[in-house]
Amino acid sequence: MKAILKPAAVGAALACLLAIPAGAGAEVPAAGAPAPATTPTTPAPPPAAGRIRLVLQDVGGKPLFAGVGRRIVVRAIVTPYVAGQSVQLSVTRDGRRILARTVAVLAGADGTGQFRVGFASGGAGVLQVQASHAATATQLAFAGRSADVRAVNENLGVGAVGASVRLLQSELAALHYAVPVNGVLDEATGRALIAYRKMTGLERIAYSGGQVFSRLARGEGAFRVRYRGDGRHVEADLTRQVLAEIEPGGRVRAIYTMSSGKPSTPTVIGRFRVYRKEPGINSHGMVDSSYFISGYAIHGYAEVPTYAASHGCLRVPIPNAAEIYAWVGEGTPVDVYFEDGAGSSRVRSNVGP
Repeated sequence: MKAILKPAAVGAALACLLAIPAGAGAEVPAAGAPAPATTPTTPAPPPAAGRIRLVLQDVGGKPLFAGVGRRIVVRAIVTPYVAGQSVQLSVTRDGRRILARTVAVLAGADGTGQFRVGFASGGAGVLQVQASHAATATQLAFAGRSADVRAVNENLGVGAVGASVRLLQSELAALHYAVPVNGVLDEATGRALIAYRKMTGLERIAYSGGQVFSRLARGEGAFRVRYRGDGRHVEADLTRQVLAEIEPGGRVRAIYTMSSGKPSTPTVIGRFRVYRKEPGINSHGMVDSSYFISGYAIHGYAEVPTYAASHGCLRVPIPNAAEIYAWVGEGTPVDVYFEDGAGSSRVRSNVGP
């Protein structure tokens, strides 16, 4: 038999339901209890300051130079390294842009960033490399530039003119070769080139080329003084066929090409002193002669081959003879030697120019 609710009971039940407060059944904090804790938000770190250093590789000399068409490497060091950053790299020649590139900064050592970029200049001129980083949320803006480097034409012969010739001359002069610095590859520069090529084991011609510039960039071709203790003196290196004036303390003053005695009439080796000076031209065609033993002398001559060809004397080009004569005095030591210690120490009586 089904139960039948009376109207009075239904009304009482509805009244009870309406009396229950909203949210009944949820946990209610006791009076005076602290509010639940919330997790604080960590602020983003400020963007890092940065700096960049640009180093050029495969260049050399003072000032720095590289041959036209030769690869130059830009090495960059960024401090500090911040992931995801890049820089704008540009290369200019004489103020005109020849390269623009966006380069990613890679993680390096000790918290630094780095990158490498290679390029070559298609023409002569002054090159400059610049790099800049625009500000981002994680790294501030920064910029840097390299030292200037000169792109030079390496293939220069007698008659060439211009900035590349002037740089060649300045590099030779820095090594103390007797050379003008006038931007013209004249005969004097040709003689200096021959002397330099003798010192570096290259073909003995009045021409530059890539081999000369490469050796100059590495600082090769300096004269190695053998007798530093002789004070102000002359050294004649018969191995390389060059003559050098040496100041006290072993400082090289000037280097000249020369031609010593041929095998059948060799120049005597040893340590001597100038005992007589004869200005002007004598009957043998010797110009401004400084005798150091018997008939052996340093003198100018019309023919100065790139090899040993004299009759015993030390021939120098006539345009250099007056300067050498003026620098050498009576009593000046003259040291004559082969690098390996070979040679003849016999003083002959039939010495000629």
